[in-house]
Amino acid sequence: MKGLIGLFTAGTISQIGSRMTFLAVPWLVLVTTNSPTKMGLAAAAEWLPYVLAAPLGAPLLDRYGARRIAIGADLASALATTAVALGYVGGFGALLALLVVAGALRGMGDNAKRMLLPRAIAASGVDITRAASVYDGVNRLAGLLGAGIGGSVIVWLGAPGAVLFDGATFALCALLVALFVPADTGAGPVPATGLAAVLAAPREPYLTAIRGGFRYLRGDRLLLGFLALLFVTNLADQANAAVFVPVWVDQVLHSPIALGFTGGAFALGAVLGNLVFTALAPRAPRYAVFTAGFLIGGAPRLFTLALSDTLTLVLAVSFVGGLAMAAVNPILSAVSFERVPEHLQARVLSLSTAIAYAGIPLGGLLGGWAVQGLGLTGSLLLFGVLYLAATLLPLLDRQTWRLMDQRPDTAKVPAPRGSEADDASLGVEVGVV
Repeated sequence: MKGLIGLFTAGTISQIGSRMTFLAVPWLVLVTTNSPTKMGLAAAAEWLPYVLAAPLGAPLLDRYGARRIAIGADLASALATTAVALGYVGGFGALLALLVVAGALRGMGDNAKRMLLPRAIAASGVDITRAASVYDGVNRLAGLLGAGIGGSVIVWLGAPGAVLFDGATFALCALLVALFVPADTGAGPVPATGLAAVLAAPREPYLTAIRGGFRYLRGDRLLLGFLALLFVTNLADQANAAVFVPVWVDQVLHSPIALGFTGGAFALGAVLGNLVFTALAPRAPRYAVFTAGFLIGGAPRLFTLALSDTLTLVLAVSFVGGLAMAAVNPILSAVSFERVPEHLQARVLSLSTAIAYAGIPLGGLLGGWAVQGLGLTGSLLLFGVLYLAATLLPLLDRQTWRLMDQRPDTAKVPAPRGSEADDASLGVEVGVV
């Protein structure tokens, strides 16, 4: 239980700082360049290496342990984020370079902490869906706090000051993981019980490990469906958060203090919804809750921004969207942890994260270009339609998506087609979860 609490606390602190940076960097670019396209480029510069860090770093998690990687990456992220806060004076090109480094380190650290979560949940004895719901709720609460104070901090300290605060949170996260997460909690089949044990462990070739993740993932139709849905929705959400909302705030409200309001309203709804779902998680029908949550909480937020200039209505729709989406992340996490064997989780889930997040850097770029070419309203309507189309996927292939309702104690999850033969060359056996 101590390790789970340590991860929850570290995640809370990291989310508060990261949310402030998420608001501060786009605003800094907008006020210094007055260019939505450069806002998108800045977002892409951080998110593209963030996405690539997950699959490329997965074999390192298997080899050296997720705990060690999490601590080292967070310490390095503290330095890199501080450099971002101070280095913007060197020009836009220098800022992009620093964001690339910060994004890669943040990706390694976040992915390592995600890989620590399944073992921490198992050691705590808590139901996996409920634990994932609590973890997501803690992160939502942190996002609420970060979004709520982020706009005010930007006004009081400036955007660089908000980014500096984020750098300090990384150092604190590294300390919390080092103190509270047990040393034998790591990714891979060999616990990281010291340097000698790590060096003595059999080392799978780097490219072989990456290929193994691809082979397993391509045989699981439900996981592939998750990734298709998340690619599009993450793309649209990033365009909305990094470009559309700041431009809407600038054009309609003319004050950065409102930057955190929409994100804060969504996070508040998600926190309240999470409290309800946590109580119901072990018995809730996953498919129905997941599908309804995306349909209610996704596209309507973009359509409202496109068709309204009233902050109260935007906040109300964001709040309802947060309520509806509160169960989505816990369900995704629980199903993924249940369907992928523990010894393959680092490579398979890291690859899954990369594919799902691949839409994020594209979202910033495409959002900036869309605003330049179509205007804000046209861009919001276009991305809203894309979002709606993606969230209809669970209704178009119900047989596959209803596999979410299978749980380990009531139904076995079959190994993906072809994975058993493919992984024979890896020296492992893929069985049921």
